[in-house]
Amino acid sequence: MSTNQYDVIVLGAGASGLMLAFMAAQRGRKVLVLEKANKVGKKILMSGGGKCNFTNLYVEPENYISHNPHFVISALSRYTNWDFIGLVCEHGIEYEERKHGQLFTLNGAKEILAMLLAECDKTGLVDIKTSCEVKAVTAIDDQGFQVATTLGYFQAESVVVATGGLSVPTLGGSGIGYDIAKQFGHHVHPTRAGLVPFTFSDQFKEVTTRLSGNAVDATLSNDLNSFTEALLFTHRGLSGPSSLQLSNYWNVGQSFTINFLPNLDLTDFFKAKKSSQPKVLLRTLLNEHLPKSVVLELQNLIWAEFADTAIGNLSDDKLEQVAKRLHHFEVKPSGTEGYRTAEVTLGGVDTTEVSSKTMESKKQKGLYFVGEVLDVSGHLGGFNFQWAWASAHAASQYV
Repeated sequence: MSTNQYDVIVLGAGASGLMLAFMAAQRGRKVLVLEKANKVGKKILMSGGGKCNFTNLYVEPENYISHNPHFVISALSRYTNWDFIGLVCEHGIEYEERKHGQLFTLNGAKEILAMLLAECDKTGLVDIKTSCEVKAVTAIDDQGFQVATTLGYFQAESVVVATGGLSVPTLGGSGIGYDIAKQFGHHVHPTRAGLVPFTFSDQFKEVTTRLSGNAVDATLSNDLNSFTEALLFTHRGLSGPSSLQLSNYWNVGQSFTINFLPNLDLTDFFKAKKSSQPKVLLRTLLNEHLPKSVVLELQNLIWAEFADTAIGNLSDDKLEQVAKRLHHFEVKPSGTEGYRTAEVTLGGVDTTEVSSKTMESKKQKGLYFVGEVLDVSGHLGGFNFQWAWASAHAASQYV
């Protein structure tokens, strides 16, 4: 097999890999991108329900989870959300702002992928090979690296690991990036599925199954964090933005609380109604604020024994108890849906062993890590894409 020589070899043709490829090529570097799937950018195409939530208007280091929280600051400040928005506008891609500053394309994720590929093409220095599995990465004395693949051997001064995490294996998620990191002496933090729906195996699962398809705006909280967004009931448990967000801060065996009416002080509300509408039932009052089917399930769980008692005949104590349960309804998931549906992988390559300025390994010259393979995970809302763009930009200036 002939050896092919490049300046940079990028492992993975996802968001961070393609971004890095064209930015390094803009500096005159000859780049090879290797992708094991049959198509590039599969995860980009399915993101945001196919609309690609490509960044957020309000990006802060606090939107990221890492064992080394300061690591993200340098890259995010050198390539901001506004830099990427500028690129999107240059390509005439139309987008819309949704709640919480999330930016989505109007005409589909394919436009973001097409933009990245167009930028690669424009340089004339980027080769992309699909259906190409990496077998081994070997450091060669003073000459960089040799990468053995199913399509032959390739050599380069720099190798960039942009292989992503373990989430959605059907779209090419794999652990090869972690294996390469360990091979070169890096510590890898244990990984688990993030931004993922909760599953239940107790009686609450029957409730979520019956309520499947219903959504309410709720606050989900535990000791580590709290999120107020849509909560969706499913056949297996709880999903929707609030659940996905909290899953990043949850471990098996832990419980959390749901506040079903975060914008209403129910104790005051009930007491006011008790004097103004003493003959009304609790469920009738709550039907104005929550779907009827949800109210009926909560009634069975919380105030079944006085379901048909008028509010005027209930003591203030009882009303306070009901209010408290609706504001602090405790649930204990049995688990999550796992990597199959997870949007990110928590954990990954220890960032204390990687330069925050260049993304280069502190253990192996010429080896770089970008994107999700690192121990950096963003909240839901375009933050993981922004990390892909920013970390790729940081490394592209040095590879």
